[in-house]
Amino acid sequence: MTDNVVITLSCGTDNPNRATRALQLAMVAKKQGKNITLFLLDDGVYIAREGIATTLRAATGDSADDHLSYLQEYNVPILVCTPCAAARKITEANLVQGARMATGGELIELACNGTVISL
Repeated sequence: MTDNVVITLSCGTDNPNRATRALQLAMVAKKQGKNITLFLLDDGVYIAREGIATTLRAATGDSADDHLSYLQEYNVPILVCTPCAAARKITEANLVQGARMATGGELIELACNGTVISL
């Protein structure tokens, strides 16, 4: 078993429940001592845009922003698919602290060395 966990998120403001849950699961994994990476693709890249997470809540009342803040505080890598972001006019300058652009190749490398949870 590996302690490397990759959570991929492909939805954003269109599905606040799944988006918030992905951030929550990343936080839970980090609290359990896992090496966690969050990879955002498709509409999930919106989560990494400054100010977006503050507006998202799950039906349970969980705040995406609270979970994102935890991930940032504990330096969890937040990787943002470069072409997905470019298609949505999101640039490196628009990203939240701790997020950076990444490639599909990086996702494949992470996936080959860990457990992947996809939302």
